[in-house]
Amino acid sequence: MHELNESRCENCIVRQFNSLKALSKEELKRISDSKTSKFIKKGEALFSEGEKLNGVFCVRSGVSKLSKLSDNGKDTIVKIATKGQVLGERSVIAEEVANLSAVALNDMEVCYIPKTQITDSINNNPHFTKAILVHMANDLKYADNVIVNMAQKTVRQRVAETLMYLDKNFGSDDDGFIAIILSREDIANIVGTAKEACIRTLAQFKKYNWITTEGKRISLTDKKALYKLVEGL
Repeated sequence: MHELNESRCENCIVRQFNSLKALSKEELKRISDSKTSKFIKKGEALFSEGEKLNGVFCVRSGVSKLSKLSDNGKDTIVKIATKGQVLGERSVIAEEVANLSAVALNDMEVCYIPKTQITDSINNNPHFTKAILVHMANDLKYADNVIVNMAQKTVRQRVAETLMYLDKNFGSDDDGFIAIILSREDIANIVGTAKEACIRTLAQFKKYNWITTEGKRISLTDKKALYKLVEGL
């Protein structure tokens, strides 16, 4: 990790995407004086499952995967974290070890905020406390939807849904491919299936001309067909 000189929190637009927007100007100045800005290389871990966190990470740029290791050694990606999201918040507030691992999918810039700055604001700023509760409630809602999808949707539906999610949230590059590049194993880990099953499903989608591929890159050529599959139409 290499430190960078970043803008101060009170002037940073990234905080508008997370609970930090509920902090007062004085609180933001205090955080600016204590935070550490870092550069995380692709493949490097921000933190690991079971690690005790002494602060949170605010994503300024780049993408991280949040994953959990099962008893059989399979890594399941629970969430993709992007610009503006705060990582490690739940573990810090609950004073528990990290329940997930966070690994950079591409080069990232993050701000590390010490635990004391977060807890002090929780104790003294009810608006910040409410913002955190809303954020955690949304995370629980997302987790509920994932559980339902795993139970009720087929692998083909979940792969299609994942591709549409990536396309919607990351957009396309100049060549029309989804802007974020994930390995087939990463896609399988998001879907909750074996890598081989994911590869077969993508091959089927390509055969149907629903997608085109170039190495790891994927372009959605028939979003309507993918949507119909997801919805079971």
